[in-house]
Amino acid sequence: MASSPYFSLAVLFLAALGFGLTPLGLAWLWGKVFSPAKPNAIKNAIYECGLESKGDAWMQFRSAYYLYAIIFLILTWKPCFCLPFAVAFTGLGVAACLAMLVFVLMLIEGLAWAWAKGVLTWA
Repeated sequence: MASSPYFSLAVLFLAALGFGLTPLGLAWLWGKVFSPAKPNAIKNAIYECGLESKGDAWMQFRSAYYLYAIIFLILTWKPCFCLPFAVAFTGLGVAACLAMLVFVLMLIEGLAWAWAKGVLTWA
């Protein structure tokens, strides 16, 4: 059985499965052993911040929040791409520098667009 090319893959798969399921099983076992089961009307009620739900769950919200999220992603992911470039700058060629220049210019363009649209102003 050890001569099969898929044996090591199967062992790693089972190890990964066990690594993920073992904490879940231990937490379930801990809950069964140490947590008393005392069901009642209050415990089984729908829970939402301790308050009764009122109205429909579907509600309108400002679509500008999507723009805030996009700007947040732009400004937080920029260092993830710029830092490795800065670390390896001396060993890179002209093509890598041009690619990073295009990337930074696209970020600046997105920031200028957001500024022109008024996304960066809080009302």
